[in-house]
Amino acid sequence: MKSNLVIAIDGPAGAGKSTVAKMLADKLNNIYIDTGAMYRALTLKALDLKSNLDSSQELSKLAKNTEIKFKKVHGEDRILLDGKDVSKEIRSKEVTNNVSLVAKVPAVRRQLVKLQRKMAQNQGVVMDGRDIGTVVLPDADIKIFLTATVEERTQRRYDELKSKGKDVNFEDLKSEISRRDKLDRERKVAPLKMAEDAIELDSTILTIKEVIKRILKFCQEESY
Repeated sequence: MKSNLVIAIDGPAGAGKSTVAKMLADKLNNIYIDTGAMYRALTLKALDLKSNLDSSQELSKLAKNTEIKFKKVHGEDRILLDGKDVSKEIRSKEVTNNVSLVAKVPAVRRQLVKLQRKMAQNQGVVMDGRDIGTVVLPDADIKIFLTATVEERTQRRYDELKSKGKDVNFEDLKSEISRRDKLDRERKVAPLKMAEDAIELDSTILTIKEVIKRILKFCQEESY
């Protein structure tokens, strides 16, 4: 199997992209790049600075003056925002509810896409997000569109939050995920959609191991 495969994984919120991408990167000894975390990091900074999330100009300026990096610490992927580890903070409910507003700004996307492409140069990477196969890495060796029903995606998120001791309501969570789906699909710049040459993989009734096994098979086929 090629050691420098460039793999793009797209799909809606809660489909399991990050979990699958991390495990896949580890198995292939590739670099894992969580693009969603990059937008979350910028959203966190905007919220901390009380930036106007409706101001494209303000968010664009913020993106140009922000440093985002990935780093492995004791085997775990961490994200650094201006040198500070914000891996936990970017998963807050406030960031989750506002990240689509930041991600839809054209200038913000251009800035982060430039950085993402640079990260993917001359090395094997697994990158996940909403527009990796269509916009960020259109020449990726393998493109996966990972999806699942909204009910299943809600249940996964619900179980995850409950396991962390969070008090959540299933229907409220389902509404939030549906709202994010709508925002992601309807945004004017790089909307969520499956690339024409992508492989659609419905994970509704599949375990993470089964999803990984199927993708590894695609990787083997690509290598011959």
